Amino acid sequence: MLRNMACTCISSSLFTPLQLRHHPPSLPHFPAANFHPFPSIKLTPSHPFRLSALPSFSQPTGGNNNNGGGGGGGGGSWGYPFDSDDSSSSGSRHTLLLALLFSSVAFCFCQLLLAKFAMANNHNRSSTSSSIENEILTQPIWEVKGGNLIKLFPDHIKDIFITSNPGLFSELSSLKPPQVPIFLYNKCRDFLVRLMLPEGFPNSVTSDYLEYSLWRGVQGVACQVSGVLATQALLYAVGLGKGAIPTAAAINWVLKDGIGYLSKILLSDFGRHFDVNPKGWRLFADLLENAAFGLEMCTPAFPHLFVPIGAFAGASRSAASLIQASTRSCFFAGFAAQRNFAEVIAKGEVQGMASRFIGIGLGIGLGNCIGSSTPLVLASFCIVTWIHMYSNLKSYQSIQIRTLNPYRASLVFSEYLLSGQAPPVKEVNAEEPLFPAVPILNAYFATKAQSTVLSSEAKDAAVEIESRLQLGSKLSEIINNKEEVLALFSLYKNEGYLLSEHSGKFCVVLKENCSQQDMLKALFQVNYLYWLEKNAGIEGRGSLYDCKPGGRLQISLEYAEREFDHVRNDGESVGWITDGLIARPLPSRIRPGNTE
Repeated sequence: MLRNMACTCISSSLFTPLQLRHHPPSLPHFPAANFHPFPSIKLTPSHPFRLSALPSFSQPTGGNNNNGGGGGGGGGSWGYPFDSDDSSSSGSRHTLLLALLFSSVAFCFCQLLLAKFAMANNHNRSSTSSSIENEILTQPIWEVKGGNLIKLFPDHIKDIFITSNPGLFSELSSLKPPQVPIFLYNKCRDFLVRLMLPEGFPNSVTSDYLEYSLWRGVQGVACQVSGVLATQALLYAVGLGKGAIPTAAAINWVLKDGIGYLSKILLSDFGRHFDVNPKGWRLFADLLENAAFGLEMCTPAFPHLFVPIGAFAGASRSAASLIQASTRSCFFAGFAAQRNFAEVIAKGEVQGMASRFIGIGLGIGLGNCIGSSTPLVLASFCIVTWIHMYSNLKSYQSIQIRTLNPYRASLVFSEYLLSGQAPPVKEVNAEEPLFPAVPILNAYFATKAQSTVLSSEAKDAAVEIESRLQLGSKLSEIINNKEEVLALFSLYKNEGYLLSEHSGKFCVVLKENCSQQDMLKALFQVNYLYWLEKNAGIEGRGSLYDCKPGGRLQISLEYAEREFDHVRNDGESVGWITDGLIARPLPSRIRPGNTE
């Protein structure tokens, strides 16, 4: 037993100085009269507890184990080997001393082993950290600034990093004469990239930004050429060279600013339409602008109609400028891949100013060659206008709008219902018509390439759903009796809208608290209603019947509640912004109340 206690003491001594990572389990409970830990007891004969944890090695002479006297021979008590009056044999004392000596030696040996292990561990850690530092320092390190990579080298003497880019003059001095033009060209190109494009290009914008900017630059040049020619024609019409320049300036101010302000006020009511279909409205604005230039060029041939022609042209240009400014923000917001809206807009203005500057120079040169000949002016105008409109068309076709309007959302939902996957942004934008209300123009301006991702069924469904959709319907126009009202409100009590079919239209009645997200969910249910109609043959039988269990409104709403979050997640995974529907609903709203 003494050997066991000695081993226990050795283990306690070895592990007591070490700090454990985890909280050790609680020690078992021993009565105070039977257990006292070794380190807390001073080994002196006069200690009151007398090392009660250690029994003596003397054998009892009687059959009684009780301490203290008692019957049965009185020789059955436990002895204490350190007491002077102990009756234990000298052999037991020697055994205890040898055990203590052995435990001390073992403890010292273990301490030496632990110290050696700690030193070796520290050495390994230091060597590992040194190897990691050497690996980092030997690998190239690049500084990213404005999309440019600048290599950094460590300076071990000064303990700093130095750039690999020397000064401009030192680079020029180190080049051979044939290399100087290429070097200057690269420097000028880098300067123009920093000046004209957002910082971090191309990573800070979307992939369609560069193509759009290039085509916009071409159309900006063509637009300014037309503007110069139109201004020249106006001045000839009012009698340039006869002292009429102040009069022309006054008339131009009245027609351009006064009537232009009025046209902007009247057109501002269509602002929400610009968000829904910005590409079509922007192309329409370019047509208005070119029409205004053409009318102004015709004024020399009809000088007596100068005031009405000038007034109409000024109103058209003002309306075009309003639409262009409104839709430009939609495009730039989509380009800002890193939420750098302001910078993308600022760089767009810089690009526009540069193209206008070039266009003014070309226009002045072309105007000097043409002179006052109206036929040559109109012929040049037709050529420049064709370049202008074609560049605009290509730039708008390159834009990938990621928000969901009724057509894009219907195409995404229809393809999801047919294939189980949301289509990519680029495919849907390429299929979207520029002028939904004018099918002839859509066929003319449509892209030649046919999509291999979108099915023809999904395309047809999107066109028909958009034509049959009516957001913001009046409740009084789609219900016939009180029972239908109760059925609709009971079915859509947890939704922000009411959906029913009336006269072949998908009528969505919007509640007062309806959000863009609610409208998007309503459109998803409309798509599933159309799918039930075309693929399952379930026709509408009235709001009262369709709201009952098993009716198509009840089935479609249950499906929308179950699958709407899934289609949103799938759409976001391919780049769509699914936080709501961009639409212009009718102004009618309802406030749910007591329908009894």
